[in-house]
Amino acid sequence: MVRVGILGSAGYTGGELIRLLLCHPQVQIVFANSESNAGRYVWEVHEGLMGETELKFTDQLPFADVDVVFFCFGHGKSRAFLQEHEIPSDVKIIDLAQDFRIHGDHDFVYGLPEMSREEIRKCRHLANPGCFATCIQLGLLPLAKAGLLGNDVCVNAITGSTGAGQKPSDSTHFSWRNDNISIYKVFSHQHLHEIRQSLGELSPSEVGSIDFIPYRGCFARGIFCTEVVKFCGEEGSATNPDAQQLESLYRDYYKDAAFTFYSGRDLDLKQVVNTNKALVHVDKFGNKAVITSVIDNLLKGAVGQAVQNMNLMFGLDEKTGLMLKASAF
Repeated sequence: MVRVGILGSAGYTGGELIRLLLCHPQVQIVFANSESNAGRYVWEVHEGLMGETELKFTDQLPFADVDVVFFCFGHGKSRAFLQEHEIPSDVKIIDLAQDFRIHGDHDFVYGLPEMSREEIRKCRHLANPGCFATCIQLGLLPLAKAGLLGNDVCVNAITGSTGAGQKPSDSTHFSWRNDNISIYKVFSHQHLHEIRQSLGELSPSEVGSIDFIPYRGCFARGIFCTEVVKFCGEEGSATNPDAQQLESLYRDYYKDAAFTFYSGRDLDLKQVVNTNKALVHVDKFGNKAVITSVIDNLLKGAVGQAVQNMNLMFGLDEKTGLMLKASAF
């Protein structure tokens, strides 16, 4: 059994992680830390877990009793926590914040399995990708590997309200979000840094600008993304693949992926909500490709991918505990 500790366990990602790990056949949750909720039953905060666990939140940090600890903090808190606390060297860390996603003065491996599966298997410290970053990268990785991202890429993606976290704000209040849509952080979203990092590492040639416009959607969970890529040269050539060549490129890239699948049909969000799946589809219009990618922002975009990475880090089957089914209606 993999013994798990969870920090920041009272928020959306913490609750979703507990939900997954309670059903994981090879995991024991040793502690769920939340100073503000210490002593309360987990189901008193995450009410959907009533009847499934008698686990209580704790303000203690028994790191010596676990094999891995998940950081479900808000962005910026993980690095500060590690500066103030010592975690034994044999305890692995999976950080869901953005603190260690960009390469630098740390040993965290960027945890996108569709790109770095073998590095993930060997690492001790892992930085889980962002939700928008996951969805956008999965739409572009095959083109990056083929060196087909030299021109600017236009990206539009809409996310559910859970992507903004559990703490209420003006843009998450129901009366504002319901029947509404808006854009934010145009061309400046924080996930652009990790997206460019990954695409640049994979591409044999220079990658153009990633022009990303994020949208707030009137739904709770999921990300629906469209990406427009322009090619040069004669259609059917190496620099301008035709529709059949593009489809083959995507099918080949994801043929061994555990949770990412190429679909020959148009996509919709309900196909992936409540699952760890990512679906990708591509259409060709003249010298342009339109790629559609969809994920659940809390699962494949956060804790589902984190559990997938944990499975890899501990030599387990990648799909263990993650065979979730979408809600068809």
